[in-house]
Amino acid sequence: MSELYVFNHPLLQHNLSIIRDKSTGNRDFREAISEMAMILCCEATRDLPLERVTVETPIMSANANRLGCNITVVPILRAGLGMVDGFLKLIPTAKVGHIGLYRNEETLEPVYYYRKMPSDIAEGSVFIVDPMLATGGSASAAIELIKSYGCKRIKLVSIISAPEGVALLKKEHPDVDIYTAALDERLNERGYIVPGLGDAGDRIFGTL
Repeated sequence: MSELYVFNHPLLQHNLSIIRDKSTGNRDFREAISEMAMILCCEATRDLPLERVTVETPIMSANANRLGCNITVVPILRAGLGMVDGFLKLIPTAKVGHIGLYRNEETLEPVYYYRKMPSDIAEGSVFIVDPMLATGGSASAAIELIKSYGCKRIKLVSIISAPEGVALLKKEHPDVDIYTAALDERLNERGYIVPGLGDAGDRIFGTL
């Protein structure tokens, strides 16, 4: 069954206050999102497999551990791009796929416009990233697409989540765990998270 992990690390909570503040500028907003993504990356990768290796220190040979699987980070365009650097700072060898989705403002249903994945994506772990898990429609569609490539180890990482989106993913993808920094109250009549932070993509890229 899908698990929801909500993390209350002090640095996550500090940055959460920054991105919720409507007076925060684009640069500070982007930096806070990236820092939060890095912390969430640490939490979401705790169970990655390791393999034993032998390395030569300046003194002698020593046993050590290294990551034992491929890792792919898949942002849901466009807001998900704001979380990629945080992941790559910790896992610079990770590959990056892309899913282009937008939400129909009338039906709230996701619409594809772009997809590009590494050829070996099914061989490792996949982390789908998007700052906002609102209705869950886009996230569910993205997970469905990733599964079509044969991927079995998939996690969703968001900054802020709504109960409606969590419920949808638990129903449609009970094998995918969710990692987030905040579970907010609800969605409003326009499908925005309350209290939320507005439109993450607009605030990241300055297109308000």
